Amino acid sequence: MRKVRLLVLNGPNLGFIGVRQPEIYGSRTIEDLPAMVREMLGPQADRLELQFHQANSEGQCIDRLEQAWKDGLDGIVLNAGAYTHTSLALADCLAWIGIPCVEVHISNIFARTDEPLRHKSLIGKNCIGCIAGFGVTSYALAVLALWQQITENPNYI
Repeated sequence: MRKVRLLVLNGPNLGFIGVRQPEIYGSRTIEDLPAMVREMLGPQADRLELQFHQANSEGQCIDRLEQAWKDGLDGIVLNAGAYTHTSLALADCLAWIGIPCVEVHISNIFARTDEPLRHKSLIGKNCIGCIAGFGVTSYALAVLALWQQITENPNYI
């Protein structure tokens, strides 16, 4: 069987996960993700390829999503950061590339009552689901959800 290839894409200010505001985002880093996924998937993790990218600009995020489409990747784990709440351009890109995507947030955006703008996602309608509030574990849960969606699909080879 072929490998399942997933992109883990982080938007602005997410290059310092584990360092930036640990009281909100926790102290685990994105480098912890492969081990977390291996623990969840066990030996099946050998059939998984994770590609990582972080960009602080909207255009760079879109360029990387379009490259994922060109490369025929199987799925996307996307933490668009603040662009989640503001970027029609990212939403439009997700709509046309048609790659299964799970929206991820490290913090529980719905519990951030002092910032109601964070309760709205413009990209969510073009994602198969959303996982929020579990720190870096949110990424691992998103990978697991994509893994199940992709490998349980009868058209998957």
